[in-house]
Amino acid sequence: MTDSTIPALVAAARRQQGTELPVWFMRQAGRSLPEYRELRVGTRMLDACSDPEMIHEITLQPVRRHKVDAAIFFSDIVLPLKAIGMDLDIVPGTGPVVANPIRRREDLAQLVEMTPDDVDFVTAAIKTIVDELGETPLIGFAGAPFTLASYLVEGGPSKDHSRTKSMMAGDPELWNELCQRLVQISTVFLQAQIDAGARAVQLFDSWAGALSERDYRAQVLPHSTQVFGALEGDVPTIHFGVGTAELLGAMAEAGSDVVGVDWRTPLDVASARIGANKAVQGNLDPALLLAPWDVLAERVREVIRAGAKAPGHIFNLGHGVPPTTDPTVLTRIVELIHTEGPALRAEAGC
Repeated sequence: MTDSTIPALVAAARRQQGTELPVWFMRQAGRSLPEYRELRVGTRMLDACSDPEMIHEITLQPVRRHKVDAAIFFSDIVLPLKAIGMDLDIVPGTGPVVANPIRRREDLAQLVEMTPDDVDFVTAAIKTIVDELGETPLIGFAGAPFTLASYLVEGGPSKDHSRTKSMMAGDPELWNELCQRLVQISTVFLQAQIDAGARAVQLFDSWAGALSERDYRAQVLPHSTQVFGALEGDVPTIHFGVGTAELLGAMAEAGSDVVGVDWRTPLDVASARIGANKAVQGNLDPALLLAPWDVLAERVREVIRAGAKAPGHIFNLGHGVPPTTDPTVLTRIVELIHTEGPALRAEAGC
C-alpha cells in the first residue's frame, strides 16, 4: 500500500506506488516554454545556470504550468566543470565547447577537486525552490563520468566519440584517472543538491549508448557505480542514457533505484532486462508530441500499460522535450496521466 505522506515520485522510485503514476519531463524547464525564452533573452546559458534567482524561476515554470509531480533543477551537466574554473562555454546551436580538450596526462591539471563552496549558488537556489515547491519534490542531477569525459576529450559534442574510444582502448590509465576526477566532481555536485533539499537525483549518461556492453562494463560502469555508492542513500537515484537498450542490464548494476529508458524499448521489455528490484522511468517518444492528439493519447496509454509491468514506474519522455513542442500538449499529457493513469495501471495488473 502506498504511504500517502510520500510524494508520488519518491514512492514510485522506492517501488511503493500502487496505482498512482507520477510524471515529469526531461527538459521541461526550457525552450518549449515562452516564459523561459522571454526570461533568457540576453543571458548566456551558463550565466543563467549560475544566477540563483533565474534558476529558481526557470525550475518552477513547468511545475506551475503543467502541474507535473516533480521539478527538475535548472542547470547543465557541464556547469560543475565551469564552476571549478575550466575554460568552456555552451555555444548556441552546437552545445558545450571545451577550449583545451583533455588528451594528455598534463591536461588533467584543469580538473581540480570540487568543493561545495564552488557551487554555493546552487545551494542558495535550491533552498528557495524547495520552500516554494512544498511537498512537490525537486530532482537534482549531474552528468555521469563517461559523458562528461567524452565532452572533455572530444572538445565538444561528437557523432562517433572516436577520440574518447581511442583513449579508452589506447591509454586506459589516463582514461581511468580522468574518470576518477569526474567521479569526485559529479558526486560533490549531487551531494550538494541533496544537502540543499533535492528529494531525488538523476545521473545523465547521455552518450553511453555509443558503447558496446564490453567497453561499458570495463571502463564506464565502475565509475558510475562509485558515484551512486558515494551518495548517502537517503534520496532515490535515477540512471539515464540514450540508445542503451543493450546496456540496460549493466546500467542497473551501477546501483541506482530507477533506470531511465529511452523510447526504443517498451517498458515491460526493459524492466525484464533491468530486473525486479528496480523501478523504471520513461518512455514516450518525444517526436510523437507533434502527432494528432488522439494518436498521441493512445501512445501515452500504451506507455502506462507497459510501465505497469515494472515494480515501479515514473512517466517521462524517452529523452528531453524538443524546443518546438507546444507546451499545451505537455499539460494535456499530465492531465491524462493523472486522470486515467491509476485505472490503466490497475487494469494492466500493476
